[in-house]
Amino acid sequence: MSTAFQSPSTPAASAALSRAVVPSVEASWLARQIVQGTGELAWIDIREAGEYGEGHGLLAVNIPYSRLEIEIGRLVPRRDAAVVVSGRSSDDGRLAAEKLQALGYGDVRVLEGGIAAWLAAGQPVFKGVNVPSKAFAECVELFFHTPDIESAELARLQAEGADLVVLDSRTAEEFARFHVPGAISCPSSELVLHFADLVPSPRTQVVVSCAGRTRGVMGAQTLLNAGVPNPVRALSGGTQGWRLAGLELERNTPVAPRTASPQAWQQAREREARVAAHFGVPLIDGETAARWRADAERTTYFFDVRTPEEHRRSPLPGYTGVQGVQLVQCLDQWAVVRRARIVLGDLDGGRAVLTAHWLRQMGWDASVLQGEEAESPASVGSLGSQRADAVFDVARIDSGQAAAWVEQGALLLDASGSAAYLREHPAGAVWANRSALPALRAALEGVRQVVVLAEDEAVALLLARDLRHEERTVAVLADGLQAWRQAGLPVESGAGAVGELKRIDFLFWLHDRHEGNAESSAAYLAWEADLPRAIGDPATAGFVLQKAPAA
Repeated sequence: MSTAFQSPSTPAASAALSRAVVPSVEASWLARQIVQGTGELAWIDIREAGEYGEGHGLLAVNIPYSRLEIEIGRLVPRRDAAVVVSGRSSDDGRLAAEKLQALGYGDVRVLEGGIAAWLAAGQPVFKGVNVPSKAFAECVELFFHTPDIESAELARLQAEGADLVVLDSRTAEEFARFHVPGAISCPSSELVLHFADLVPSPRTQVVVSCAGRTRGVMGAQTLLNAGVPNPVRALSGGTQGWRLAGLELERNTPVAPRTASPQAWQQAREREARVAAHFGVPLIDGETAARWRADAERTTYFFDVRTPEEHRRSPLPGYTGVQGVQLVQCLDQWAVVRRARIVLGDLDGGRAVLTAHWLRQMGWDASVLQGEEAESPASVGSLGSQRADAVFDVARIDSGQAAAWVEQGALLLDASGSAAYLREHPAGAVWANRSALPALRAALEGVRQVVVLAEDEAVALLLARDLRHEERTVAVLADGLQAWRQAGLPVESGAGAVGELKRIDFLFWLHDRHEGNAESSAAYLAWEADLPRAIGDPATAGFVLQKAPAA
């Protein structure tokens, strides 16, 4: 993978790049190319998460400007890939494009007019996050006619002692926080692997639950596609539907790692082979994977879809660890370049094929590695591993120096996420976001020293670099808030020095639906169910759905 944070080595190179013309594209061209084009294309929306979540193009992937250089090397590893950048306007899109050019991306264009031009061209926008994955699940339910069950009926069957098992298809961490009473944690990518152990009788009814709709539908249909003999249904609305029915959830239940029995492994491999054959999932050897890794003409993503524990215990070198359930649930956080290849690794089998058969129907060229690559490639870091470094030449200072600067009149900026800032920040610190620097103009007037901190020091370094000025000294507080606290320096909560925050990084409507807000939950579930209507033809999203094999 390419490494982020390489900047021009000389002032002359920097000046040349700043003068470089960034080509622009029209909305109509982008709408055609993102789905119908033949070459690789990454469409990056550089607005902050809150702005993006309020309305964006279906296949536009969010890489906020505040984290652009941190994430781009992981998400767009091949620097020859075509990239289109969009923002609020042409200006902020062009600024981001210039940053990418400075990192060595050679085919970068800007959506002329930004999101406003997209709307003006009559192109649809979608609220929310991970929209392609959620829309895909809704299309799956309609296409396969995935059976479901309402919460009240499930509660009645449980009370009657019916022969049924409720499987929660989310991650173990999510399950531990809250779940339907009596449910068993089994992420959807693990359902086939553990099915024989969890559901020994073919007569047992199986209900697959999640927090909403997506992973319940996908988990249930995965079992049906794999040919399990049991009656299988998705819990309509998941835990949110359960709460809306006036029922209580179980909370704070730790989950122990699960090991499949030899019988379960055998059944899983047999079902996996059936799915691979029916859905045309390519199985590749290590030599092919190594050849693709060395291919400079096409992007290939490599993911280890086992559990996080398995990945940590015996990592596949060169493979990013992403549990299969999350890869399908939020693919746009991991694979950005349309028409790239995806290779899935799973040393033991039982999961990768099931994940790949969904990715292929989502329109991605996904294959499964059999065994291991002959020569182990260098290890690849996980989410957020690309860090800012000394190439930015930004000074780091300790808490004592920072306090002395502030006492002398320095401006203290906290570039953490707004939620973290509201929780706690150094007393007097002003919340700052790299994509909204004009809003800091008044606060910066006449300031000669600036101290920047953030949860993620890389974010602070990016902001500090942009704030440097010939009449201004800028430094980053090493270890951020932790160092400030440990030094016994004052902290505060709430809006602090900013007053009313413009929280462009926070999507409000998405975050209170699990906290008892019935109205928010109902609206969210209705939004999910409406996605197929909003999309229209599934091919618009690149989806290529295939019928399951006959039972």
